[in-house]
Amino acid sequence: MERKEFIRQFAIVMLVPFLFAAACSNEDKNQKGADGKTQTYTCSMHPQIVQDKPGTCPICGMDLVPFEKNAAETALNLDENQRALANITTMTLGLNGFRTFKQLNGRLVVNPESTEYISSRVAGRLERLYIRQTGEQVSRNQPLYKIYSEQLSALQQEYLLAMAQAAQFPSDETFMRLLKSSRQKLSLYGQSESQIRQLQAGKKTDPYITFTSPGNGTIAELSVTEGQYVSEGSPIMRLEGYRSLWVEADIYPSEAGSIKEGQNLKVVIPGWEDQPQLMPVKFINPELNSGSQVIRLRGNIPNPNHQWQPGLQANVFVPAGSKGNTMSLPVDAVIRDGKGAHVWIETAKGKFEPKMVKTGMESFDAVEIKEGLKAGDQVVITGAYLLYSEYILKKGKNPMAGMKM
Repeated sequence: MERKEFIRQFAIVMLVPFLFAAACSNEDKNQKGADGKTQTYTCSMHPQIVQDKPGTCPICGMDLVPFEKNAAETALNLDENQRALANITTMTLGLNGFRTFKQLNGRLVVNPESTEYISSRVAGRLERLYIRQTGEQVSRNQPLYKIYSEQLSALQQEYLLAMAQAAQFPSDETFMRLLKSSRQKLSLYGQSESQIRQLQAGKKTDPYITFTSPGNGTIAELSVTEGQYVSEGSPIMRLEGYRSLWVEADIYPSEAGSIKEGQNLKVVIPGWEDQPQLMPVKFINPELNSGSQVIRLRGNIPNPNHQWQPGLQANVFVPAGSKGNTMSLPVDAVIRDGKGAHVWIETAKGKFEPKMVKTGMESFDAVEIKEGLKAGDQVVITGAYLLYSEYILKKGKNPMAGMKM
């Protein structure tokens, strides 16, 4: 009996090392991929975090995901759904002309040609203001204010008297001239044709006269209050129209020689980059602005939908140089980092590879490609940065690692 117990304990002691070795072997296999290479993990948001075991990202706390750091293939393969989700589009590279631009900082301002200054035609008391605050939209012939004026009442009475005399003595040219003169006075004091006809039909004076808007626009300034007495010529309000806006930009005197009046410049409003405007230069200030060493140029752009407001920033682009028979790409197609600049080309359907390039002249929306590509290459122009991030996430290295220009 004791012999059997001794044999059993001896067998257990002999099996322990083998079980330990097997456990270590299984753990080692768990740390390796299917092809026997070491499995590493990274954060999908911070691909610079790399370690050889599962865990969480020390930056954002997300679970680390496995990736094959030592993958030798340099291409990424995407199916149609992945391509659509990443919004990846390509273009065929070819030779074309390339033009560079110099950017000027500008701003939108009110066009004075669309501004109406409304003042009182007669002295009197503002009986009623139909517009009580700035920012209100008004249309042509809309009532703006009503005024009580004894002076205007006297002119109306004069016109009725001249009208009666002309009717009594139709052949007398003197009375006809007096009638015409009194009618012209009413017109000069702001009476419309409809108001004069109404006076003729009613044959009754009315000291309360309503003045209407001379055009369409927005009330930008209100200078009076209801019940206030005003004199002839006193400012009442300012009406601004925004269907056309001025664009003002500052240039240095040394650059002024490259811009001429009548020259067309490109204007882009931040936030509306898809709606560039062509602006002819209308005016270049012949003297420096006070307190600065810049010269101001001016043009105007249409604003039919009132989508832009005075005060918005405007980027004005002045042609600075041009070059023919060059290859160029949209700015977003080129990825730059410490290793240099590269683009992504589609070598086969759904297969994308990085390609190092050498860039040349640049404009606000395009960059010249001097080396690294050839005409006919299918280049990714949207979604390039997503391919760059996906490559780092899956391969664990920079796409340009080991590449030289």
